[in-house]
Amino acid sequence: MATRRSARVHGARVPGTRFTTQVNRSIVLAMIAVSLITTALFAVTAFNRLVQQTQESALRVAQSVASTPDVRAAAEEESRRSVASTDAELVAGDLDDYARSVEARTGALFVVITDDTGRRLAHPNPAEIGDPVSTSPDAALRGEEVVSWERGTLGDSARAKVPIYGIVSPETIVGEVSVGLPPAEVWSTVLSDAVPVALTTALALGVGALLAAFIARRLRTKTLGLEPEELLALVHDQQAVLQGVDDGVLGLSTSDVVTVCNDRAALLLGLRSPVGLPLAEAVPHPEVLARVGGAREGEVAGGPRESGPGEGGPLVVGARMLFVDVHEVRREGRLLGKVVIVRDVTDVEDLTRRLTAVGTLASALREQRHEFANRIHVVTGLVRGGDTEEALEYLAEVGDHGPVRFPLEGAGRIREPYLQAFLGAKAIEAERRGVLLRVGPDADVVGSLRHPEDVTTVLGNLVDNGIAAAAASARTPRWVEVEALRHGDELHLSVMDSGDGAARDPLAGPTDAGTDEPAAEAGASAEQGPGSAGAAHGHGIGLRLSAEVARRNGGELWLAMAGGGDVRTTSGMPHGAVFCARLEEQFEREDGS
Repeated sequence: MATRRSARVHGARVPGTRFTTQVNRSIVLAMIAVSLITTALFAVTAFNRLVQQTQESALRVAQSVASTPDVRAAAEEESRRSVASTDAELVAGDLDDYARSVEARTGALFVVITDDTGRRLAHPNPAEIGDPVSTSPDAALRGEEVVSWERGTLGDSARAKVPIYGIVSPETIVGEVSVGLPPAEVWSTVLSDAVPVALTTALALGVGALLAAFIARRLRTKTLGLEPEELLALVHDQQAVLQGVDDGVLGLSTSDVVTVCNDRAALLLGLRSPVGLPLAEAVPHPEVLARVGGAREGEVAGGPRESGPGEGGPLVVGARMLFVDVHEVRREGRLLGKVVIVRDVTDVEDLTRRLTAVGTLASALREQRHEFANRIHVVTGLVRGGDTEEALEYLAEVGDHGPVRFPLEGAGRIREPYLQAFLGAKAIEAERRGVLLRVGPDADVVGSLRHPEDVTTVLGNLVDNGIAAAAASARTPRWVEVEALRHGDELHLSVMDSGDGAARDPLAGPTDAGTDEPAAEAGASAEQGPGSAGAAHGHGIGLRLSAEVARRNGGELWLAMAGGGDVRTTSGMPHGAVFCARLEEQFEREDGS
């Protein structure tokens, strides 16, 4: 996989060298460059140091030669001559022999002696004796000791020039000595010193290459083999997807640390800067943590697991009904983490309940149509048979009972047609389950509802829970009593049943999926059995949604009395839970507004 390949970016394949290979090469090239620079700096430094040392050695040799009495005497004598010695005399003289012996002892490239005019008195090349020196002797003849790296007739050398003082006149400069040491010694020393450095550098390069390969492999593992272009595309796509969907998205690492959170998830779950925090600290809702934890336990117990859409039922978080789905994220069999999808279905559930109410009313209308058709047939038969009096009595009786005979006691106290028809339809449903639905003696509702869907959502859920509680109870007779009272433009509702009561307030605390019981006590309801009050008053998230609908209408919904036990009505009958609701601005004004 270290060969060249094509990377897919936004659907297009872009050929090129793998990024990790480029990183590996870059690291190795950088180390080679650093090694070469380091070696070069060492060589230059060593060369300069050795040149300085060689120049100092040449200076010491020149000082030694210049201080030799024979050299001082010979140079002083030559400088005092009115007629200079011939070249042959100088070549045959002892001074040149002495200079050659010094060269032999010290390994110097040359030892040159001049008089006070710069004329050579001794030189390795006899042909050069008697000629002026090739480099300026002025500094030495001024009494200065000079060291330098220069090129002369014998090539490059580290040379030193020292003045020669006379013996008769010790303060008089009578010549100079120039000593040059060959550069071969410098280069050989630099090369010999550079060998360990080169070996060390090669070893460092080898280790660096191995480390570079390790880093590249590690990088490839961490990036899952993705190229930078692919990573960039993933980031762009991630932001587009996360912020473009209507669902909340939470990304979790394998240790349940929040790595991704879009704005929708933060809004639905009420999170503030959750990224980087453990899930238990970031999410303040136990029911959500339990759902994610349940998915994790399923994975441990039964292998890889993902919760399907809506699995486990909805959760009520605050005033919202949420589906929380947990999905594993894997690549090449490796678990990378989890994605938690949070879907807000509050509006859908609200609409479903409204449609249910409409369906209930439609059923009532079908009953009315059927009943009306039957009555028309009766009246038609009586009129055709000439029984006019009986027909009139029948019509009067029909007028007293309304358009249809609902099994609803006290229906006449509800004079709002929409609400009357709705309760009539609920009474039919209750009768099928052996429960009597009745309107309380204090009920009094007139006028026209402004928001009938909201009213039927709240009242319908309370009545459904009451019917379920009464049907599940062993008490007889089984009944549900509805009190409805108009006060100005407010509607006050109360629903009481003959059930066993509510063990706890289903509107208090967070709820778990499928129950209106507090999440922390959901297990207690399960232990109570199907006939318990907790089970009867725990139908989905209806009560929570009804409470939210009431709040949207400026009102509230609450448990007025838990009931059960020996709690009785004013007439002495035992009763169960009593729920109350208040909704504001529910009636049309007399002017039609």
